[in-house]
Amino acid sequence: MELNGTRTIKADRATVWEHLNSAETLMACIPGCQELTGSPEDGFDAVVKQKVGPVKATFKGRVELSDVVPAESYKISGQGKGGVAGFAKGGANVWLVDVEEGTELTYEVEAKVGGKIAQLGNRLIAGFARKMANKFFDNFQEQVEGPAEETDTGEMDT
Repeated sequence: MELNGTRTIKADRATVWEHLNSAETLMACIPGCQELTGSPEDGFDAVVKQKVGPVKATFKGRVELSDVVPAESYKISGQGKGGVAGFAKGGANVWLVDVEEGTELTYEVEAKVGGKIAQLGNRLIAGFARKMANKFFDNFQEQVEGPAEETDTGEMDT
């Protein structure tokens, strides 16, 4: 299955790039991530707990960066094994472009699953993958920009 999207992040490209390469930021952004150690150069080892439909699993795996063009683009790839639940693997191509509002982050995600999880059906898996990708990029945007400011309630002071 494939997913893609674009986010405008209110930060300069160097800041966004720094966060895309930070184990601390990535750990905070990956839904269910319990542990992430390593470096962009050597790759990261990850432990992620997730529930997909009725299947709960702890995935242990590896995340690596390739095709790196500093401050412009890279491919992030990962795979994890969840014991009897099965496996998940995938990757995302990520591009950064300067825009007036900050930095435009464009991504194309491809994911595959196997084992017990794959038996849940494509619709459930596709919905879950879309939800996880959106959650990752929501979390990433918040990590880079900081918490969203409270909006004005529209009430006037008298």
